[in-house]
Amino acid sequence: MVSAGNAQSGLVWLVPEVGALPRDASGMQVREGRDLITATYAHIGPNVRDTSRRYAGNNLACTNCHLQAGTKKFGLPLFGLFGAFPQYSARSGNEISIEDRVNSCMTRSMNGRAMPVDAPEMQAMVAYIKFLSSGVPSGVTLPGMGAGNMPELDRAADPVRGRPVYARACLGCHNTDGSGVRNSIPSSAMGYMMPPLWGPDSFNNGAGMARLSTIANFVHFNMPHGADYLNPQLNVEEAWDVAAYVVSQARPQKAGLEHDFPNRLDKPVDAGFGPYADGFSQQQHTYGPFAPIRAALEKLRSEKK
Repeated sequence: MVSAGNAQSGLVWLVPEVGALPRDASGMQVREGRDLITATYAHIGPNVRDTSRRYAGNNLACTNCHLQAGTKKFGLPLFGLFGAFPQYSARSGNEISIEDRVNSCMTRSMNGRAMPVDAPEMQAMVAYIKFLSSGVPSGVTLPGMGAGNMPELDRAADPVRGRPVYARACLGCHNTDGSGVRNSIPSSAMGYMMPPLWGPDSFNNGAGMARLSTIANFVHFNMPHGADYLNPQLNVEEAWDVAAYVVSQARPQKAGLEHDFPNRLDKPVDAGFGPYADGFSQQQHTYGPFAPIRAALEKLRSEKK
């Protein structure tokens, strides 16, 4: 996949190929990291034999959110990230490492517990993420990062409007009750062919995917199967509304979310949990419209200055 180029020099950056690595200790560690991304449940999931290695609390895989093992444009890619750390995190209010960021996914998207920094699994995952940034020039932000940035609605996203969109475009893969399709039945030890979107084995309400703007953009640029940023299959309104339908469903609840974003003025406008600095309701923070919240926060920041 071509991700970045330099028209003057003719140089083009490509996602590096894991299979081309030598089978030495370093190459095998990167391969192990990729395995952990693509089959997380099999190595550190809640059903692995070694209970001390049960870091993930559900049977998802990292690649359920970081598509194609973290290499798909606007599929929350992992390429080009390594050099951005350490970085300031508004969520924690301090500087975090790449290991901290991995553990944020582990405790939120995977609804589990943090891995020690020196755990072999952590070191392998970081090695893989670092490998995916091989050759990225310093200070360069590659195109295709994140989940995309489609226009916002000037109304609240509507779960009621989103329900028929889900039935038409999502139900066939993710099931009527959002439970997904398992790789093995009746056991979930082998993860999912199609991941659950809500319910006890899904991401918790503190995960990035529980924020409306993240999941709506992710859906627009990646779903249903076969869609990408060049060929979206849902229009903007459909993506926002079906995302609202998914966000409205029951999922695991993460304790202590009131401590996230200690500077409330840095809290994302679509954080679906309080407290807030701006006086808007949790309902509007969850579903929008977000422009009035954003304007109020800008006013508060100006007054603070």
